Amino acid sequence: MTPDELRSKYLNFFAQRGHQIVPSAPLVPENDPTTLFTGSGMQPMVPYLLGETHPLGTRIVDSQKSFRSQDIEEVGDNRHTTFFEMLGNWSLGDYFKKEQIPWVFQFLVEEVGLDPQKLFITCFAGDKEAGVAKDTEAEQIWLEVFQKYNLDPKGRISFYPANKNWWSRAGVPSNMPVGEPGGPDSEIFYDFGADLKLHENSPFKNEECHVNCDCGRFLEIGNSVFMAYVKTESGFEELKQKNIDFGGGLERILAVTKNEQDVFKTDFFTPIITKIEELSGKKYQDNLMAFRVIADHIRAATALAADNIYPSNKAQGYFSRRLIRRSVRYGLELGIEQNFIADLVPVVAKIYLEPYPEIDNQKEKIAHIFDVEETKFKKAIDKGLKELSKLDKFTAQDAFGLYETFGFPLELSLEEAKRQNKTIEPKIEEEFAKHRAQHSDQSRTASAGMFKGGLQEHSVTTTKYHTATHLLQAALRLILGPQVGQKGSNITEERLRFDFSFERGLTTDEITKVEEQINTWIKENHQVSKQIMAKKVALESGVLAFFAEKYPDEVSVYSIGPEGHYLSRELCGGPHVKATGEIGPIYIEKEKAVSAGVRRIYIKLKN
Repeated sequence: MTPDELRSKYLNFFAQRGHQIVPSAPLVPENDPTTLFTGSGMQPMVPYLLGETHPLGTRIVDSQKSFRSQDIEEVGDNRHTTFFEMLGNWSLGDYFKKEQIPWVFQFLVEEVGLDPQKLFITCFAGDKEAGVAKDTEAEQIWLEVFQKYNLDPKGRISFYPANKNWWSRAGVPSNMPVGEPGGPDSEIFYDFGADLKLHENSPFKNEECHVNCDCGRFLEIGNSVFMAYVKTESGFEELKQKNIDFGGGLERILAVTKNEQDVFKTDFFTPIITKIEELSGKKYQDNLMAFRVIADHIRAATALAADNIYPSNKAQGYFSRRLIRRSVRYGLELGIEQNFIADLVPVVAKIYLEPYPEIDNQKEKIAHIFDVEETKFKKAIDKGLKELSKLDKFTAQDAFGLYETFGFPLELSLEEAKRQNKTIEPKIEEEFAKHRAQHSDQSRTASAGMFKGGLQEHSVTTTKYHTATHLLQAALRLILGPQVGQKGSNITEERLRFDFSFERGLTTDEITKVEEQINTWIKENHQVSKQIMAKKVALESGVLAFFAEKYPDEVSVYSIGPEGHYLSRELCGGPHVKATGEIGPIYIEKEKAVSAGVRRIYIKLKN
């Protein structure tokens, strides 16, 4: 089964059960200032899980591309990747456990063809302190499913506490604030068998094996969240709108169709690995770590680039740069002296030609930018070697500095230090590991702070900026011309950043005119209205829709101004004020170039 076939099977299976198929949201959330990346399938769905009406109804299905920056250091084993697709289906106050559980099992067994004997289940064990009961309802439904498929239920269902089988944006029940929704979940694991070699070589080999352990025998392939409760002052109460949120790893499910524990041996990676073998003259099986890092990182960096995230020193671009530089390092480890990153971009583009043709459409541009970045990094490596040559004694702090600044792995630094006859600090590997662990902890803390479980918090300030985005684009098109088109945006509590197509820098007079026009519209206090309509009808009526392909067939159209004399009409999924006067005066902080033909403008609210 190919990746495209598996993805289509899933979408069609749930479409036949009344679900509307929606396209993947971008890897950078447009309407969520709390996170750098879309890191899960549920993240774009949070507003609807919290009660906002979805324009397509109460049953939704998609395959959401996702990126988890916090997993960069984890790549190298047989299952971790930074970029992945999450198959998702949602019930927004519609069906619940008795429909969801049989459907998921039916899909995996009858559509995908997995051996039901290899599937094991986890359920919520309950939380006495929080007053939330054990999920015996899910258990009973699973027992009925097993009976249908003639499965012996003994040992097939395991119960785990809240840290394993409970979902809320704040974590376990005791951490949840009043008003926070949450609920138990039920995970599906695939069993590779007790004789798995990975298990024999695992650091967990002497510990008792169980479904949710880390030995490698079991692989989680899907998780159904039953959002059933809300925390109140007096404890937990059942939600009026109970939701289902299912997430299944597309890459992992594809791997287990072949009973393969190595996701890098699936069609998502084998073309990339074959190309690396060709470029390096080395074999994958002899160089697992290097091949896996390069294949994952370039796949991820290419997907990010197709969503307008390129290597830089700031925000999302920092992670793109990190992916490419780590790939270059491992390429050197494989003996690839020439630039090679650009050669992998068209391979990635071909893998995703059907679901994400935008990658193929931009492959030449992406390859060129990656090639420039590779050349730049190799020059940085030369600088790093010069820095190392200035040292008399080589310490763990020096090694970590080279790692953090120039991307040097410890092995490369030690090899070069020895070649230059440096005095090497005793226990340098142990001390370097401490520095790196501390840095990783700080990075994870920062990522967690940005993500917050996909909160999609819409504060008063960010809501103002969302509507100001529409006014900014309208003003730019009015003053500069209709060739102006949105290329991307990012909103935080502090400012609005907006990228747009334009061939030159704006003059001081043009910037002043744009700012004055926006403030005039704000002062006039124009009404902001929302209308749900068919995307085709909306586009034919002249509604602006940059990145129109990401929107479903039924869309939300936001209009600013009186009917027949609109200032702006755009497709949008974000929160908005009811009238422009709520925004208050703004000012343009700066305007600059981003790339050829693309400008960036920053707007802030006046205090």
